[in-house]
Order: sequence, then structure tokens, then C-alpha cells
Amino acid sequence: MTCSAAAAPGERTLLVFGDSLSAAYGLRAEQGWVTQLQQRLASEGYGYHVVNASVSGETTSGGRNRLERALAQHRPVVVLLELGANDGLRGLPVKDSQANLRAMLEMSQAAGAKVLLLGIRIPPNYGPQYTRAFEAMYTSLAAERKVPLLPFLLEGIALDSRYMQADGLHPNAAGQPRVLANVWPQLKPLLER
Repeated sequence: MTCSAAAAPGERTLLVFGDSLSAAYGLRAEQGWVTQLQQRLASEGYGYHVVNASVSGETTSGGRNRLERALAQHRPVVVLLELGANDGLRGLPVKDSQANLRAMLEMSQAAGAKVLLLGIRIPPNYGPQYTRAFEAMYTSLAAERKVPLLPFLLEGIALDSRYMQADGLHPNAAGQPRVLANVWPQLKPLLER
């Protein structure tokens, strides 16, 4: 987990809670989109302190077990929830992933945070029915919990080798600004100056 220093007085906390896609896997932390988000917030005059509580390899189950402590420790006013990719790559039951994500959305909202759900799509390894159900999970949860959704975090990135690491799963340094460009339009309406 990469967490930056404590928030300055008067700063609000934005918590990024995800997996390797947000933990700058294979890169230096400062190259990741989350660090670039902190820089953009500062440059545009938003008084937010970004905490990156993302863990490579994290599943929705692991995230569900960690989130309560993270919410209590950091007291975020905004949560970016980016989990599910590892569940999908392992073929875990969609209903279990959905229940875990629902619980995390409920916990975040109960803690008073605004939430942006960051969706992911997976390769069709487990067949079209699983792939469709996995993708629909995010849309369904966003509607149910009335939270904004970015349907696919890696839109315009995942299938372009210029922006992906050799593993074909994680954005490279050139892809990170594009991830932030996908997130920003959905995040901006949740922010206050």
C-alpha cells in the first residue's frame, strides 16, 4: 500500500482503493495515474490530499476486509473504488464479487464519502456469459447505489500496445496519463474547491 503523508489542515482526503491498476504496478509510484491525480488536483486549485490504498493482486474480498480500517484511518470525502479485475481474471463467481463491491460502496457511503466506481473489463477467457455478467455487475451496482461509474478504466488503452506493459494487463508509463484522462471527467463533478 502506498500512502502519502498526512493531509494538511483544511485539506480533504480522496481515497483511491484499488489493485495493481491503481498501484502503479511495474512502474515507480510517481509515474502512476494516482500520483498524477494528486498533481492535477493541486495545479487546478483543489484542496485534496490523495491517499493511494491500492494493493497489487487485491480481490474484492480482500478489499472488503481492508476498507473499514482505511475509511476510519483516512476519513475520505471521496472514494475511488477500483476493484474486480483480479476476481475476473481468476474466474471467481460474479455474484460474490458483486456482493463485495456492494458492501464496499455501502461502507463508503455510510462513512459520508462520495464514491466513483471504476469498472474494468476482462478478456473473454471464461466465455461470453461470464464476461457479460462481469461487465454488467458495475453498471448494476452504480445504478443500485446511485454512484457515478466509469464503465472501463482502460478505455482506449487496453488494446493499444503503445500504452500497455508487456504483460498486456497493466498500463505502462505512457498509458498512465490516459488512465487519468478517463477518470477525470467522472471525478470532477464530485470535487469541491
